[in-house]
Amino acid sequence: MSRPKCQRKIGAPPAMEGFKPFGISCNKPEKVTLLFEEYEAIRLTDYEGMNQEQSATQMQVSRPTFTRIYEQARKTIAKAFVEGKSITITGGDARFEKQWYRCRKCHKLVEGIENHTRCNGCTCYNDDELVSINQ
Repeated sequence: MSRPKCQRKIGAPPAMEGFKPFGISCNKPEKVTLLFEEYEAIRLTDYEGMNQEQSATQMQVSRPTFTRIYEQARKTIAKAFVEGKSITITGGDARFEKQWYRCRKCHKLVEGIENHTRCNGCTCYNDDELVSINQ
């Protein structure tokens, strides 16, 4: 019997929900899913410039586990690029440091429901329009 997976610590969710390829018909629903922990592995290593040991510590996983997450993220992104598929960022075994919400109308990220203010151009006036992205 294998050990249960521990949740990976994610600092903050991505500002976007995914990416769409340019020059491919939007009618094609083909997409790949990048998990939150895979996004975080790419962010920490490639964007923040941390080495894998530092990134693993930040996510509170072992270095070999981090390497597996990172390699899967790279394969997912490569598949989307080569095959012209959209990327959806969601799910996985992740836990956020804080409670995060996304506005259903403008898709703005809000850290904690008490911090919700109406953003420019959004018709969202109340907290009923917020959906939790924490799992």
